[in-house]
Amino acid sequence: MSERFSPSAPAYPLATTSSPTPSVPPSTQGPKLLDALRTQLRVMHYAIRTEDAYVDWVKRFILFHGKRHPRDMGPKEVAEFLSHLAVARNVSASTQNQAKAAILFLYRHVLGTQLPWVDDVVIAKVPQRLPVVLTAREVRSLLHELNGTTALVASLLYGTGMRLMEGLRLRVKDIDFERREIVIREGKGSKDRVTVLPENLIDPLQQRLRKTQQLHQTDLDAGYGEVHMPDALQVKYPKAGRAWGWQYVFPSQARSVDPRSGVIRRHHLSEQSVQRAISGAAKRAGIHKPCSPHTLRHSFATHLLQAGYDIRTVQELLGHANVATTQIYTHVLNKGGRGVLSPLDQL
Repeated sequence: MSERFSPSAPAYPLATTSSPTPSVPPSTQGPKLLDALRTQLRVMHYAIRTEDAYVDWVKRFILFHGKRHPRDMGPKEVAEFLSHLAVARNVSASTQNQAKAAILFLYRHVLGTQLPWVDDVVIAKVPQRLPVVLTAREVRSLLHELNGTTALVASLLYGTGMRLMEGLRLRVKDIDFERREIVIREGKGSKDRVTVLPENLIDPLQQRLRKTQQLHQTDLDAGYGEVHMPDALQVKYPKAGRAWGWQYVFPSQARSVDPRSGVIRRHHLSEQSVQRAISGAAKRAGIHKPCSPHTLRHSFATHLLQAGYDIRTVQELLGHANVATTQIYTHVLNKGGRGVLSPLDQL
C-alpha cells in the first residue's frame, strides 16, 4: 500500500500556509513541499500570479488522491486528475493546461522526476470562438461613461492594444513622448515590444504623471517611495526602486505589504477596479455584448485592420509570436457571412 501524505512526512511535507519564502531549513529535515515549490518558482522568476495558481493546482492534485504524496504517484494519477477536470469539472482547455503545467513543474523541478508523456488524459475541448469586438460608436459610448483614472486606463488599452496588466504595470520611464511610443516590458511570454502612443493621450498622460509624481514625493517624505523591481534589479541597483522613472504610471491609492518580501510599497492600480468600472460603463452605455478590458484590445486590432494596416504591423503591436494568432481578427474584413450577398437581398 502506498504511503499516505501527511504534514509530518519527512520528505517535502505539505505546507498549509502561503507565507513568504522561509529561512533555510535545518539539514535534518527538507523544506515543506509547497514551500519548496514556491521557492523554485521564484528562483525561475515566475510571476506571483503563476506561483499562486501552481501551488493551488498542486494542492488540488494531492487532495484529489486522498493526500497521497506526489512522489508516490505517477503518470496514472496525473492522467486521472486531468481527466477528472475535463469530464467531471468541465473545465476549459486553458484551465486544464495550466493544471498540467503546474503538476509537471512540481515533478520536474521540485521532485526531480521526469514523468513520461501522459497519453490517457481526456483533453478538454478547445472552443473555436471569435473575439468580442466593439464598433467605433460603442467604444466612444463606453469611454464617455468612464471618468478619471479609469477612463485614462481604458483609453490607453484601446489606443495601444495593451493587455490590462501591461497597462497597469506601465512605468514612467517606458513612455517616450518625443518618439510617440510606449515600451511594454515583460509582456506575455516575458517579451518586450513597442506600441504606438496616441496623440490624444499625450496631455492626459502628462497630467497623470504630474499627479503621480506628487504622490511619489509624499511617499518619499514619509520614508517610503520604493516600488517593486523586476527580477534581481533590487539587489543590483538598491536605490533604483525609489527613482522616479521606475514608478508605476497608475499607482494604487494606498500602500500595501509586498506578499513576498514583506516590504511596505505602493503597488499599481488594482485590476479588479478597472474590470468592474468597464463592465458597469458598458451597461450604462447600453452595450449588450460581453465587455471587459480585453475587449478593448480586440477592438484595437480589428479597427486597425479595418483601417487598412497590414496584419504584420498589427501582429507586432499586439506582441503575437505567430501571425496565425492575429489572423482571427481578419473575420471583420468580410462584411456579413464571409462577404456573401444573400439571395434574399437580390429580390
